[in-house]
Amino acid sequence: MSGINPSTVKVTLRNPTNKSDTLDYWIIPDVHLLAQDWVGALKELLKSERPLEKNYCFMGFPETARDLNYLCNELNQHIRRINLFNRKKIWQDAGLRSYIIEDYFTPDVVRFDSDYPIGWDDENLGLSVKHEAMNRLHNHFERLQGVAWNLSEYYKLADYETKYAIRQLNNICHEIETLILSQRKQAVLPEWVRPSQITTFLQAQRYELTYEHRQLFLTNGYDREFGRVYMHWTQVGKTLFEVFRDEHAPVLTDTICEAITELKYYSGEFDIEWGNNVTYGNGMPWHDQEQDRFQQWLRDNNRDPADVNLSLGYLPIGRVDLIRSFGTDSPIEIRKILGKYLDIYQIEVNGTCGQFNYCWSDDDYQQQQIDSMKAGYDFSSKYN
Repeated sequence: MSGINPSTVKVTLRNPTNKSDTLDYWIIPDVHLLAQDWVGALKELLKSERPLEKNYCFMGFPETARDLNYLCNELNQHIRRINLFNRKKIWQDAGLRSYIIEDYFTPDVVRFDSDYPIGWDDENLGLSVKHEAMNRLHNHFERLQGVAWNLSEYYKLADYETKYAIRQLNNICHEIETLILSQRKQAVLPEWVRPSQITTFLQAQRYELTYEHRQLFLTNGYDREFGRVYMHWTQVGKTLFEVFRDEHAPVLTDTICEAITELKYYSGEFDIEWGNNVTYGNGMPWHDQEQDRFQQWLRDNNRDPADVNLSLGYLPIGRVDLIRSFGTDSPIEIRKILGKYLDIYQIEVNGTCGQFNYCWSDDDYQQQQIDSMKAGYDFSSKYN
C-alpha cells in the first residue's frame, strides 16, 4: 500500500434519533509511511463497500441511549442465541462438547452500585466494573471465536446468527467496561471522562505491519492526545500492557504468554481519542509512574521495552482539524457537540465515498448486520 500521498478524510456524523441532523469533521493524516498506507487502505475499504461496525463505535460517552440496561439485555439475547445453537447435534458430530454460557448479565452483575464509597483506590468500589464477571465474558468470546489466524471449530460450525452473537460478546464486553468507567469518572473527575471513536469494518482487509511502521511504538508509546487519530488494533488477544494493568503485574508464565498477542497487522480502520491529553512527562505523575513500573516489569520478565516487535503502545496516524470541524479546540465543548451525533453516516477520502445508512436504533438493525456479514462468515469458516 506504500507511496500513497495522504489526503484529508471527511467524516459525516448524524443524530441517531433524528437522521436529518448531521455534522462533518475532517482528519488530517500524518506524513509518515504508516499514515500514507492507512489512507490507501481506508480508500480501498470504502471502494469495497465493507459494512461499518456500528455496535462498537462510540465508546465512553457517559450519557447515551445505549445504557447498562440496554447493553446487558443485548448481551443476554446473544448468549441465549449461542446456548440454543450449541445444544444442536452438530457439535457431537464434529467431536466437540456443547458449549453453554451460564452467566446472566444485569447492571448489578457488571458494576458495583453507588452504595459503595466512590473513588479511585481499591477501597472505593462504587460505580466501578466487576472485573471477574467481565473477564469470564471475554474468555467465552475467545474460546468460541479463537484468534484471527486460527478460528475455533465452534465458530466455523456456527450459523450466521450465532457467529454474529459470538462477535457481540466481545463488542458489548468492551462497551460495558468503557461505559462504566466513563460514568464513574463523570461522578468523581468529570474532566477525565475519556470518550473515543472506534471505527472498524466487517471483513476489513489487513496488511502486514513493517519494521518501519513499528518505529512509531518508540516515538509515541502509550501517550494519547485529544483529537488524535490512531491505528485500530486489528486482532483478538491481550497485550503485555493489559496483562500488567489488569492482572497486577504477574510473573510471565508460559500460560499467561499464550494469551498475549503482539500486533501483526494494520488496516484502513482507525480510532479517535476524544479524552483529554495523557502524555508522559507533562504533569501527570500517575501516568509517568505507571509507565515506569510497566517498563521495569518488562525488564524483570526479560522483555526489552525498546523491542518494537512487542507492540508496546499506540500508532498515531493523523489529527482531527478541530477548528475547521467544530469552531473550537476546547475538549469540553467538542464533547458536548459530539454527544448528539453518535452515528457515522459517511466517510470520504479524496473523492472516494462510503455511505452507511443504517443505525443501531433501526428496528431491523441486527438482521441488516447479519445479512451484510454472510460473505465474510463463509470465507473465514472455509479458509481459516
